[in-house]
Amino acid sequence: MLFLSCVLSLDSICLYSEFQREGDYLIGGLFNIHQANSSFHHYRPEVIDCSSAPFILSSYRRFQLMRFSVEEISNSTKLLPNVSLGYEIFDHCTDTVSFPGPLNLISVNGLIRPLEEPHRNLSKVIAVVGTYTSPQAQAVAPLFMMDLIPMVSYGAASSIFSRKQNYPSFMRTVHPNKDVIEVIFSILTEFNWKWVAFLYVDDSYGIDGLQLFLKKIKDTDICLAYNKALDHYSDYKAIFKQINAQNVNVIIVFAPEWTVEELMNSVKQINVTNKVWIAGDAWSLSQKIKDQIQGIKNVGTVLGVAEPNMTIPGFSEFIYSFKAQTHCENAKQQKFCNQICNCGSLTAEEIIDADPSFSFPVYSAVYSIAHALHNILQCGADRCKDNITVYPYMVLTELRKSNFTLLNQTIQFDQNGDPMFGSYAIVFWDQDGSVHEVGFYNFHGSFDFSINRSKIRWQTGQVPTSVCSKECEVGYKKTQDGNYKCCFNCTICPSGTYINTTEDPYSCINCNNTQWSEEGSTSCSLRVVEYTPFTDIWALGIMVGAFILVFISLALSVLFALNYNTPVVKSAGGPMCFLILGCLSLSSLSVFFYFGEPTVAFCILRYLPFLLFFTVCLACFVVRSFQIVCIFKIAAQIPKLHSWWMKYHGQWLFITVAFVTQAIFLLINYIYAPPSSKMDIYWNPKKIILGCDIDFKAALISLVLPLLFCFLCFVFSYMGKDLPKNYNEAKAITFCLLLLILTWIIFATGSILYQGKYIQPLQSLAVLSSLYSFLLWYFFPKCYIIIFQPHKNTHRYFQNLIQSYTKTISQ
Repeated sequence: MLFLSCVLSLDSICLYSEFQREGDYLIGGLFNIHQANSSFHHYRPEVIDCSSAPFILSSYRRFQLMRFSVEEISNSTKLLPNVSLGYEIFDHCTDTVSFPGPLNLISVNGLIRPLEEPHRNLSKVIAVVGTYTSPQAQAVAPLFMMDLIPMVSYGAASSIFSRKQNYPSFMRTVHPNKDVIEVIFSILTEFNWKWVAFLYVDDSYGIDGLQLFLKKIKDTDICLAYNKALDHYSDYKAIFKQINAQNVNVIIVFAPEWTVEELMNSVKQINVTNKVWIAGDAWSLSQKIKDQIQGIKNVGTVLGVAEPNMTIPGFSEFIYSFKAQTHCENAKQQKFCNQICNCGSLTAEEIIDADPSFSFPVYSAVYSIAHALHNILQCGADRCKDNITVYPYMVLTELRKSNFTLLNQTIQFDQNGDPMFGSYAIVFWDQDGSVHEVGFYNFHGSFDFSINRSKIRWQTGQVPTSVCSKECEVGYKKTQDGNYKCCFNCTICPSGTYINTTEDPYSCINCNNTQWSEEGSTSCSLRVVEYTPFTDIWALGIMVGAFILVFISLALSVLFALNYNTPVVKSAGGPMCFLILGCLSLSSLSVFFYFGEPTVAFCILRYLPFLLFFTVCLACFVVRSFQIVCIFKIAAQIPKLHSWWMKYHGQWLFITVAFVTQAIFLLINYIYAPPSSKMDIYWNPKKIILGCDIDFKAALISLVLPLLFCFLCFVFSYMGKDLPKNYNEAKAITFCLLLLILTWIIFATGSILYQGKYIQPLQSLAVLSSLYSFLLWYFFPKCYIIIFQPHKNTHRYFQNLIQSYTKTISQ
C-alpha cells in the first residue's frame, strides 16, 4: 500500500521545491542523495524512506548541479530560446526497492502501460539524467529502454552498459570502468608495483572492475595476489591479515565512497599501516574519507584516479542564491515520496566544497539533452519551432549525433554511447588533507600519461615496493614458484646461453653455432674463427720440410742414377727406387693442403695424394720384402713360383694392381662420402675451428690396402730376420714401418687430447714424418755406402755375403 500511495499520491503541491521545476519539456533526474543499506529484510512489499538513510553530500552537490544546469539553459537565449526546460528529480537511494521515482517518470497520467502501441501516449519526460551507480542503473534502465527514453548516466561505469543490444537508449558522460582500470594499470607500471591486492564492492560495478583488471594484467608481469568483495558483512580483520601475510603493499580499492568509509573505519581499528592505496574515481576526492584517513597514523600513501577538477561557471552563485531562498522542507508539502532532503541546515560553503567528482558528467549530460532538443526543435537565433512533437526516441537519435563544445570540451559519443571526451587526473592525498594533481591520462586525441614523482611525498620517504620476489640479477632467469608468475626463483644462465628479459625472462636462450657466452650473459659474442694460415710459423716450417723432402728425393734419384749398375742400387730395388722416391715426393703434396681456409677441394687433396701414392710406396716395399725372402729362401724351396715371378715381372704387376685398386677405392669413397669442410664448435666454446669432415666408415675402404701392405711387410720382414747383416733390407723396412706406426700413434693420442687449430699442422707433420721415415732409414744407409764405403758397393763383396749365407744355411 505504501508503494502505491507513493506512486499515485497527488497531495497538496508545494509552491517551490528543489525536486521539481515546471517547463515545456521535462528532464528526469535520479540522484542518490541518501544511500540506504541494501542488506535489510522485508516482511512485506514496501519502498524505502530515503530521507531516513545516511546523507551523501557529494551526491547532493551533483543534484544541485543538475538543477543549476537546467535553470541556466532555461535562462539562455541561445540554446533553447522561447523554450523552458523543467525537471522532475527523485532521491534514488537504493538499487533494490526504490522504484517509485522511475515509475513516475515513465507514467502517463498516473498510469503505466508498457505494452500499448508506441507513441499513443507521451511520457512526461524526454530524457533522464542518472543514475549514479551501476547497480541502480542496471535495476531501472530496462524501464526506460522499453520506450527508448534516453537515459544519460553521469556515474554508472560498468561495461555492460556499452552493449547496445541490451541497453539501446543508454548513454553516459562518465568514462567506463575499462578506462579507470587503464589508468590504474599505468600507475602500477610507472612505480613497478607487481604484487597487488584488489578490494571491490560486491555488485555489478565492483565485479566488472575486477574482471577488467584481471583481463588487463593477463600476460603482464603484474600479479593479483589477493582480491575480495566488500559488503556490509565483510570481515576486514581477516582481509588485512591475509594481505599482510602475503606481503602486499599496494591495495586497489574499487568501490563507492560509502563502502570505503566502512573500510577505513576498520583500517583505523585494525591499525593497518604503510600501504599504498589506489582509489578509483568513485572515492578519490571524498572529503569525508580524507578526514577519516587523517586520523589514522601511518595509514600510508593514497593515490587516486579522478575526473579533473573543472570549475562550473556560475554554480557557486547559484548555490548562494538558492540557500537564500525558502523551499519546501515539510514532507507533507511534497508532491511525491523520495523528494525530501531534510538538508536545510547545510550551508552554501559545505555544498560548494563537497566532493566535486562527476560534476562535469552531470553538467554535460543535461547540456547534451538540451542540444538534442535544440536540433529537434530546429531552433534559430531567437526562437524554436513550437509545432514539432518531441518523442524520446528523437532525442536519443540526436544525442548519438552530439557534437558541441562545452567548457572547452567537444562533447561526442561513440557507437556504444560512451563519451569521446574528457581525461583523468592522478591525485595524491597529502598528510595535511590537501589533494594535489600529480599526473594526467588523456584518452582521446593524444593518449598521454604522465606522473610528476616529485610532487608525491611517500610516507616511507621513498617509493614503496610491492613484489612477491625480488627481481633477478642480470644474467639470471626466473623459475616460477607456485601459481603466481610474480613469485619465482632465480637461476643463472649457463655458458652458451643468454637471457633477454624484455622478451622472455623465464628462459635462457641458446647462442647459435657461431656465438658463445659466459655464464650469466645477456647477449652472445661472435666466436673467433680459427684455422692454420699459410703464414703460420708451423705451416712455414712444415712446408719447408716438404720442399726439402722433394729436394732430397731428387738428389737421391740423381745419385742412384749415377750408380745405377752398382749392387747397392740393385739391392735397394733398382728401377723401383725411382718409383718409390717419386711417390714419396708426390705424397708430400698433401702437406700443402693442410693450411689455409679449408674448402672441399682442399679437404680432398689433403688425403688423395698421400693415400694413393703412399700406398704405391708400401706396395713397392711389400714387393721388395717378398723378393728378398724369395731370393734367399723361396727360390730354392719353391722354384716354380720364383720362375713365374721373374717371367711375368710379378713385382710390377703387383704394384700396378695395387695402384689401380687404391684409385678405385678412393673414387668410391669420394663419390659416396666425399670430405667436406666443417666447423668444430665443441672443442672451445669461444672459437670455431675450421677443418675437414671425414666419414670414417666410408674412409675405411681407402685404408684397407695400406694396412694390408704394412701387415705383409711385417710378415716378410719376419721371414727374413736371419738374412746377412750387411744385406738385410727387410730389417730396414721393418724399422721404417715401426717409425710409421709410432708416428700415427702419437698423432692419434694428440688428436684425442687436443682439437684446436694446430691439429691440422700436427696431422701434416705426421704425414711428413711418415715420408721421412722411409726416405731417411731406407735410402740414407745406401747413400752412405755409395759415398763413404764404395768397397762394399762391389759385386765381389755382395757375392761373398751370399755365398757365406748359403754355406750357413746348408750346414
